[in-house]
Amino acid sequence: MKKKVLSLLLVLSMVMSLSACGQKNSSVNEETAVSEESTAEETADESDSKTEASEPEETAYPVTVTDQAGREVTIEKEPEKLVSGYYISTSLLIALGLEDKLAGIEAKADTRPIYALSAPELLELPSVGTAKEFDLEGCAALDPDLVILPLKLQDTADTLEELGIKALVVNPEDQELLNETISLIGTASNTKDRAQALLDFTAEQEQRLEEALAGTDTPSVYLAGNSDFLSTAGETMYQSSMIQMAGGVNAAADITDTYWAEVSYEQILAWDPEYIVLASDASYTVEDVLADPNLEGCAAVENGNVVQIPGDAEAWDSPVPSGILGAVWLSSVLHPEQCPESDSQAVIQEFYETFYGFAYYEN
Repeated sequence: MKKKVLSLLLVLSMVMSLSACGQKNSSVNEETAVSEESTAEETADESDSKTEASEPEETAYPVTVTDQAGREVTIEKEPEKLVSGYYISTSLLIALGLEDKLAGIEAKADTRPIYALSAPELLELPSVGTAKEFDLEGCAALDPDLVILPLKLQDTADTLEELGIKALVVNPEDQELLNETISLIGTASNTKDRAQALLDFTAEQEQRLEEALAGTDTPSVYLAGNSDFLSTAGETMYQSSMIQMAGGVNAAADITDTYWAEVSYEQILAWDPEYIVLASDASYTVEDVLADPNLEGCAAVENGNVVQIPGDAEAWDSPVPSGILGAVWLSSVLHPEQCPESDSQAVIQEFYETFYGFAYYEN
């Protein structure tokens, strides 16, 4: 009898033990399942995040933007036909990959090497004139979805709006305003990602130059205008920012009440700049300046530090999308040890290959 009782108790003990093990395994399995499910959800979230990050940012139309004349303009849908009455905005539209949407551009397009190098088909487009003589009727006849004009043509932009044609006014007079222009056109034309890439490139070069030139001397630079050697850029001009980014100081920095200022030889000799830099499209040459008897005793002339900004593609001493390259090039002139010419050439090559599709330097 005792044996039977002991046997029964043993059986019950085994059953209870097995039951407990089953509950424990079940709990472990549930925890594992929850953990796997959580991991799967996290992986899916990460995947979605990566997908969202890789998708291009698009403009949601209709969109209302404020142009650089303070005008609010509502664009109902993505523009398919564009007109540019300003060489800076035309160059920008090429950089944004919109050359195929251009239906008309400013006059004298054949004087802009960047068009022939990157989008020669633009040379065949109708001209809408200049800021002084804009062809309003010709522009309207092209039936554009969006027209981009310089600040001087603000009244023309208002007239186009009255005709039912959307128009934006831009005023890229310095690097900050140029950046605003790029963002404005990027939003209006649904090319935000391309515009941001352009802004990022400029910001990266500004940072690189700042770091490379930290603590270096800042030589004085006289920047001579394109039509007259005695015309120079004051502190408020884009060219002054270019000199500063390149690690120099504008000899005419004290001129703040005008843009291009007329000065005298006596003033230049008083400034005694260490470098003289000619505008890319100057009507005179480096040799002319070096041989000018009126500049006898000027440090830049005495030391042979007279150079001209390259203009093979665009005038880098103007607020065009490639304007940062003026500072990149000039940094190698003023500070060849900190900014070797080979480094600057690599940056210039990368820029034009990335945004304009051609090689600036032939291999």
